[in-house]
Amino acid sequence: MKKFFIVLISFVAFSNSCAQKKSEVSKVKTKQVMSKTIYDYKVDGLEEGKTINFADYKGKKILIVNTASECGFTPQYADLEKLSNEYKDKLVVIGFPANNFGGQEPGTNVEIGAFCQKNYGVTFPLAAKVSVKGDDTAPVFKYLSEKSLNGVKDTEIQWNFTKFLVDENGKLIDSFVSKVKPTDEAITKYLK
Repeated sequence: MKKFFIVLISFVAFSNSCAQKKSEVSKVKTKQVMSKTIYDYKVDGLEEGKTINFADYKGKKILIVNTASECGFTPQYADLEKLSNEYKDKLVVIGFPANNFGGQEPGTNVEIGAFCQKNYGVTFPLAAKVSVKGDDTAPVFKYLSEKSLNGVKDTEIQWNFTKFLVDENGKLIDSFVSKVKPTDEAITKYLK
């Protein structure tokens, strides 16, 4: 009987040790997912052959915006350009043309670039056209919109000109719906 209790106690101790190790491994895996930053991403630029490497912007905040040329919010390009110029020492604005909402970005990358330059004088980086919603969502937008990846919050991108602000260390600060203008205090308070 004594041997039985010794074996039972040994088994319980072993089981507890295994459970503790499993918990530690789970915590490490969670930490690894949470340690991902925007710097882990590169995307094609709007101009053929160009790449936007987010790691190039370490030390600056990044405002990422899904854009469209035929949207009621399209005039926000002017505010994005203004913000880009006003805070150029501490902020990079990056536009991501997307045709996910109302077919409001039907153009090619070349057409989008020409439109942005001609109508709004855009000088900030523009990525190649991507999808920001659905099965073909670009990985960078999965990161930005899923708390399990960014560690901050889930964001459902409901329309064009949704904005994501990332800090100087590549971590998501917050997201902003389309009607929040780029020059709104909700965003600029992080830039002062």
